Amino acid sequence: MLKVRFPQDLKKFENYDLGYSDWFLIDQELINAFAKLSGDDQWIHVDIERAFNEMPAGKTIAHGLLSLCISPSLGKNKIHIENLKHTLNYGIDKVRFISPVKVGSFIRLKSKIAKVTIRDDNAVLVRIERMMEIKGFKKLAMYAETLSLMYSSDSVS
Repeated sequence: MLKVRFPQDLKKFENYDLGYSDWFLIDQELINAFAKLSGDDQWIHVDIERAFNEMPAGKTIAHGLLSLCISPSLGKNKIHIENLKHTLNYGIDKVRFISPVKVGSFIRLKSKIAKVTIRDDNAVLVRIERMMEIKGFKKLAMYAETLSLMYSSDSVS
């Protein structure tokens, strides 16, 4: 875990490799819950029997947006900022769903601090590269760059 005193200190860690998350199982229960929540109940995600007959490898696949939504959970606890008031989600750039994640697959996330910008209001804009892997598969499942605005709880000396 990378530990710093203030969000501004992250500037010294541009291109810093935050490492990998643990492996995480994508099961049908999770896919079904996401389908219900998102309203995306397309058969490729939820119809096990039809997928068996019509999908490559005969399995349902996770929603691309499910992979994206899981990434903050997989990427947490990689940075500790002692004097952090709060962090806001500022957006996501360059999202690509490269390979489908089949039900029963294990995924993990590799993260890197790509860029840190200290803004005029002293907020810190942090760009994190997120690369999601599928166990036993060479191509990535997903690539995204997430943007977070971080605010110090104390003024920086």
